[in-house]
Amino acid sequence: MANMMDRLIDKIKETNNPTVIGIDPKYDMIPECIKNKYEQNMEGVAKAIEEFNKALIDATFDIIPAVKINIAFYEMYGLEGIKVFEETYKYAKEKGMLVMADIKRGDIGSTSKAYSNAFLGRTQIGEKEEKIYDVDFVTLNPYMGIDSVKPFIEDCKKYNKGAFIIVKTSNPSSGDLQDLKLENGEEVYTRVAKLVEEWGEDLRGKYGYSSISAVVGATYPKQLKDLRKTAPHTFFLIPGYGAQGGKAEDIALGFDSNGIGGIVNSSRGLMCAYKSDLWKDKYTEERFAEATRQEAIRMKNELNNAIS
Repeated sequence: MANMMDRLIDKIKETNNPTVIGIDPKYDMIPECIKNKYEQNMEGVAKAIEEFNKALIDATFDIIPAVKINIAFYEMYGLEGIKVFEETYKYAKEKGMLVMADIKRGDIGSTSKAYSNAFLGRTQIGEKEEKIYDVDFVTLNPYMGIDSVKPFIEDCKKYNKGAFIIVKTSNPSSGDLQDLKLENGEEVYTRVAKLVEEWGEDLRGKYGYSSISAVVGATYPKQLKDLRKTAPHTFFLIPGYGAQGGKAEDIALGFDSNGIGGIVNSSRGLMCAYKSDLWKDKYTEERFAEATRQEAIRMKNELNNAIS
């Protein structure tokens, strides 16, 4: 059976698209034509977000291989929001997309194991083991050391799942910690990349990439290029494209000579394409999903041209 990273790469090849759509909605992003259908209470907000999310998935499932769902944008709406998180990832899976739960967990001991049980493994209930959130990948914060990621790695092996571990992020202040130099002269992010490469040794698939992989931002192209050499068996989830300033030609530095090795996230750029200068005069807000599809095609072509 193909490991989870093989499945993702196969899906990228099938769609010819190294893109993941980030569905990280806030209520003010939702078109008025949807919001006007529902009451402005927590239940109504949740229903509007769910309708928006499903329309985005309907518009892209055949051309984008995966969806990344940041749980923070659902937790902020309480229990109703968590229900939408669950409905959204289940709907994406029904449509054939792989699902990344962007949870950025990073605790130790039994706490880390509990998080992993919830998102990758199983929760013991009496004599039974139950799936809670059946996602394909999670994102993790490793800055508490191996203890914070070990339970997830074990569950990736046991249940054929995957994890993207934060190495070098796209935000402007990432260098406050990640760029610090160690006594041997290497940066913290370089050391973390080497650890991720090591942690994923036992989970490498047919393409040579491990299911234990890394988050590396598009906004730092030199680091992206260097890390491709430092961690040759580590697949990259690359945020920062578009709205955060990451360019296709820079992102290409994170791919190998075969044109694989990474998947590029776009959240606002795809979700809110109908508001962008490029598409707002061509698509009304009622046609927001069509604008998202066209932006996905444009992004796909731009990335493929740069990578090739």
